[in-house]
Amino acid sequence: MVELTASDVLTKEVLDWQGLHLFHFSGSSCSQKLRIYLNLKGIAATLHHINLVKYENETDWYMGINPRGLVPTLVDDGRVIIESNDIIAYLEEKHPNPALIPENRRDEVNALLDFEDHLHMDLRALTMRFFVPSAIVQRSEAQLAHYQAAGSGRVQGAADQHKGDEMAFWRDMKDHKGVLETRTKAAVTAFRAAFDAHEATLAEQPYLMGDTLTVLDVAWYVYVKRLTDAGYPLAHLRPRIGEWFGALNQQKTLRREVGVPLSLRLVSAGLRLVHRIKGKNIESYLSRKL
Repeated sequence: MVELTASDVLTKEVLDWQGLHLFHFSGSSCSQKLRIYLNLKGIAATLHHINLVKYENETDWYMGINPRGLVPTLVDDGRVIIESNDIIAYLEEKHPNPALIPENRRDEVNALLDFEDHLHMDLRALTMRFFVPSAIVQRSEAQLAHYQAAGSGRVQGAADQHKGDEMAFWRDMKDHKGVLETRTKAAVTAFRAAFDAHEATLAEQPYLMGDTLTVLDVAWYVYVKRLTDAGYPLAHLRPRIGEWFGALNQQKTLRREVGVPLSLRLVSAGLRLVHRIKGKNIESYLSRKL
């Protein structure tokens, strides 16, 4: 579990906060997963919205809380925990009922959540390519320099390597004015393999871990929603996943956390139209032998 030490946290005031606090962004897939989890568990938290579009996550104040400048971040009576799956593991231990990670399959679920987390950069790449115009989110050289310098640069008392991965992603975005073709192909390939596995699983059972909803379903529900919004024809290509997603999407507890503002829906539709005209939409990648 990634719980920060006092020396990792430069915004010291949060170490004295009482109660449960969640820093999140409405459009962040990891934040959406965690908000759905809190809803299903019936856990109340004070929400602090960090607007990633306005780069509020890269202010000195917020990076003093989370040295990676990412959301979500949980503060629980002064304990600071980062990374969505680690936050879920922490809360599941503290609030075991209703269980969203079966006790007898905890290691299996955690391993599958690690795999889901491994695909996060692929999801981000496809989001920036097909859902959000890259010009909206690109960093300038000054912003990259500020991000590099801000925060303690430490996680659990050691120099944080993850921040370097973030720097590399955003520098690639800046240098190439968007997501590289090779990264797009790799992301499509990775999700194609994951969806093949899930399609086979859902042929045998209603949920990814069996007969009951778990946090793994929540995590993949968010991913499927994002990729569907980006133009991935999942219901057509993977009908069992389409049925599973449709059933989950009927639940207001889930659906309300993944809504897309009308302005972004319109911009995204225009972006997909441009890609389609150029023969570079997500369907064109799926039809290729990558």
